[in-house]
Amino acid sequence: MSNSGKSVVSQLRRLISDGELAPGQRLGEVAVAEQLGVSRTPVRLAFRTLEQEGLLQRAGKRGFMVREFSDTDVRCAVEVRGVLEGLAARRLAEQGLSSELLGQLEFWIQKGRDLLAKGYLVEDDVVDWGELNRGFHEAVVSSAGSEVIGDAIARNNHLPFAAADSIILDTGALAREFRKLQLAQIQHELVLQALRDGEGARAEMLMREHALVGLRYADVLEGEAR
Repeated sequence: MSNSGKSVVSQLRRLISDGELAPGQRLGEVAVAEQLGVSRTPVRLAFRTLEQEGLLQRAGKRGFMVREFSDTDVRCAVEVRGVLEGLAARRLAEQGLSSELLGQLEFWIQKGRDLLAKGYLVEDDVVDWGELNRGFHEAVVSSAGSEVIGDAIARNNHLPFAAADSIILDTGALAREFRKLQLAQIQHELVLQALRDGEGARAEMLMREHALVGLRYADVLEGEAR
């Protein structure tokens, strides 16, 4: 998917999360394309992506509607991902990192450093962060030596906002969101440190906490801003 298509996905995620696209609301390609100022093609691709993420469901032969879900559904799905990724991280720390995997993880961490180096966020950064975050998480999970964990995470990713790359940034509060991504970046680096040092329990704890960045950190960071 092109960057424009990924941007449409992130915009629609935010509109659904904010309630501007309400549960049960039917979505049409033409209307959404006009609303976002894009062509129908990226909207069509975004609808399919969001269907896979559990945010949209089919409505008739060609249409989609916003799926109904609660805050509890989202929280539980994210917590489940954290538990599964924590298990993967613990197993990986106990078995040790190959030089190839170490290089992969360091690559994604450097991508995060580069993105944050300018000291602020722009709207397009959500796409780049989503890619590097997915790359880091997939590297950990796919190297843990357990298809069971990977399959369980893949199934959980079909629930609303559960996937590691289901990133939502509030474009009206980019200073706060920058601090949130700074914390997420630090957690990536701490996870790598624990993996490299063979600290299984610490790696597991860090991954479980890291899953909560999008859910639990906003209130704290809002308080800092005041």
